[in-house]
Amino acid sequence: MGRLTYDKAEIEAAMDKLVDRTKRMDMSWDWPCGVAYYGIAEAYEATRKQDYLDFLQERVDELISLGLPVWTVNTCAMGHCLITLYQTTGEEKYMDIIKEKVAYLRNDALRFGDHVLQHTVSANNDFPEQCWADTLFMAAYFLLRVGVMTKDAELIDDALNQYYWHIQYLQDETNGLWYHGYNNITKDHMSGFYWGRANCWAAYTMSRVGMILPECYLYPQYLEIVGSLNEQLSALKLLQTENGLWRTILDDEESYEELSASAGIAAAMALKGNPLHAKYVQKSIKGVLDHIAEDGRLTDVSGGTAVMKDRDGYRNISKKWIQGWGQGMALAFFAAILNYDKIAGDGAL
Repeated sequence: MGRLTYDKAEIEAAMDKLVDRTKRMDMSWDWPCGVAYYGIAEAYEATRKQDYLDFLQERVDELISLGLPVWTVNTCAMGHCLITLYQTTGEEKYMDIIKEKVAYLRNDALRFGDHVLQHTVSANNDFPEQCWADTLFMAAYFLLRVGVMTKDAELIDDALNQYYWHIQYLQDETNGLWYHGYNNITKDHMSGFYWGRANCWAAYTMSRVGMILPECYLYPQYLEIVGSLNEQLSALKLLQTENGLWRTILDDEESYEELSASAGIAAAMALKGNPLHAKYVQKSIKGVLDHIAEDGRLTDVSGGTAVMKDRDGYRNISKKWIQGWGQGMALAFFAAILNYDKIAGDGAL
């Protein structure tokens, strides 16, 4: 595999800064917190710094004591850190909530067509028969992790089917890029832009499937994931900027470079393990490091973004404030870098 050149101490110091700043964020039990705490969990797995795990347990326990929200696709993102806490502590209270989330996704979450999860952000029918790339991180990847952990074949199959259908609905086969969303009622991609963070959600979670699913090559849906990811990454590498980043609208040179998407895409390339992508990952290391403020905030992260109506809708989303998903994806990227030499490519797949 292609080699990376980096200062391990510099990466770990950057992770410390990101974690310390994330600790000061007052996030509730929802997807911003879910992505942020996923990143801290990945940072713990890569460094084994007990302080990271101790913080997760303390804060999650506090949030549990304050009361859990109504389940949605987005609130299920918190399930990722619960998996880490259960695996490291063995405390059943974390598994109990994991099971609640799984039961919601299995039995109560809105679905359409071939049992595809509709993206939901509240208890309402927010986006009727719409699938968004975001769902892959918030729900499908979570279901897969739980299915593998509990050896639940039905759950694994459901998760892989979510990937399969999101690929069919959201990936443009002519260029490999992903649209933000698909409306099954109108049979279109709405405004039809290749949004950077949507491609991050898709690429990052697809890159994880083969790493966590035993005998992944025996699942036909996995081969669909491999083909999708290969096409996507070969397209994304051509859209990387000179700064080692990607734009909020990937193919729009007038849209700004966006750091959560950049970190997630670069992490996917690192995790995929294709030696031809090493030079792009290398550029991203500097690109992401250069956007960590002195106080540990990842800068230039776009705010929460629905499927916007037009080009300006995406280009004018504020990137001024700290965001949990930015902190989390930067940590996931650096964790992938620290593990890079341990990652085995997927051979001919």
